[in-house]
Amino acid sequence: MRKAWVSLVATAFLGFTGSSLLAADDVKEADRVQNAGQVMTEILNVPDDIPQDILNKAYCVVVLPSVLKAAFIVGASYGRGVMTCRGGANFEGPWGAPTMMALEGGSVGFQIGGEATDFVLLLMSDRSAKGILTSKVKLGADASAAAGPKGRTASAATDATMRAEILSYSRARGAFAGVSLEGSTLRPDNDANKKLYGKEVNAEAIVLKHAVVAPPSAKLLLHTLDLKSPHRKK
Repeated sequence: MRKAWVSLVATAFLGFTGSSLLAADDVKEADRVQNAGQVMTEILNVPDDIPQDILNKAYCVVVLPSVLKAAFIVGASYGRGVMTCRGGANFEGPWGAPTMMALEGGSVGFQIGGEATDFVLLLMSDRSAKGILTSKVKLGADASAAAGPKGRTASAATDATMRAEILSYSRARGAFAGVSLEGSTLRPDNDANKKLYGKEVNAEAIVLKHAVVAPPSAKLLLHTLDLKSPHRKK
């Protein structure tokens, strides 16, 4: 009887701690989504940051909040965040449920000043969007990438920049600029998707098949993007 009681208590304890750990993981991913919304809102509320006409042409947006500088130095995995795309077969509708993403690789040459850096990547073609949703993409090799132009319009951007499939930006200590991330890789983080949505679901299903509804933590991110750029302009 005593052994049975001990076994029951142990099982209950393991179940409790297991669910607590899962809840902690859920909170961690939800915080990432919420932080991404805060970053996007702050950046888009500054007129001289991402040009409106560039944002209006973007198919998807990737936001990686609070990337630590130390991670650049060791060249390890250094960015976790979210990707959201416009809905519809042609990526022209409202912004949809986010998928978790990971930015990896790089070198000392990618160091950015400041203790922590936010990254925003604009995906400017359906090829880049669909490629990243299904596999790991090396920036500059699998998809052309360039530092994004900034200012009220993109009139000063070079032809090479305007032809790039991915435009990248960084923000550190309030300073906002285009930044080259060539050589880094961007991939779906489906382990994080499982934690965020509570079930096995991959990036392609989330974005292209609308397999899940957006979590509450994505409210600010999607509201901001829908407000600032409700439809893609060709």
